[in-house]
Amino acid sequence: MADLQLSHASTSLIGGLGMTRVTVYDQRVAPDGKHSGCPHLHAICAEAYYVLSGKGYVELHNLEDGWHEVKLQKGTYFQFPPNTLHRLVNEDQLVILGMMSNAGLAENGDARIYFGPEVDSDPFAYEDSVALVSKGLEGALERRDRAVEGYQHLIELWDSDRDTYFDELKRFINRHREFVSMQHDKFASYIANGPRAWADRAETLLSDCGHTDTGSKTIQHTPTESARFGMCGTLHPVQANGESTDIGY
Repeated sequence: MADLQLSHASTSLIGGLGMTRVTVYDQRVAPDGKHSGCPHLHAICAEAYYVLSGKGYVELHNLEDGWHEVKLQKGTYFQFPPNTLHRLVNEDQLVILGMMSNAGLAENGDARIYFGPEVDSDPFAYEDSVALVSKGLEGALERRDRAVEGYQHLIELWDSDRDTYFDELKRFINRHREFVSMQHDKFASYIANGPRAWADRAETLLSDCGHTDTGSKTIQHTPTESARFGMCGTLHPVQANGESTDIGY
């Protein structure tokens, strides 16, 4: 999976969170007739949405409950754990503030798009599909369409063969877990520089109230007009003091 070299600057945000303003794709419908992002999951990172405007919903798949949906409208906050296959659907100009634990991990390996078992079995086909986003908006939408084509078969299994649905979902989750297990040292650095560093500073302040927290600083983010194309939609990442990254996954 491509390493996009996301700067650790984003771990300066509170608790090592990553935050991004996301406008869920609505330029044209996916093969199933919905305006949506790519179905995908994370093995380490939890995810949350605060809806800034519009409405839509998120489709969720996990090994406990299977397929279910959660409605999203202005003011809604929704959070879900790792190992949840999910897809955002835009019904009416849906814009969210997306929050990820362990800032930087999702863009640097802890994300896998669901294209279906055939693509998953061919590393070259998977990488070629992921890399479509390098062509800009049209490439991002083409990638989304390929993913939804495979995803439709998973949805059909939910209706026709529940056991096979769960087998396929488990296969996909385990496929990504296997990849993540081989990235331990790389992923550990994001955790160490993000949530663990924040926890360590809090422990220091708790133990010595006279201690000066030299590890913290003021953070300011000024939005830019240029957007990037991600799995869910067009992205405007929140970056520390104007630092920028090349988020493209």
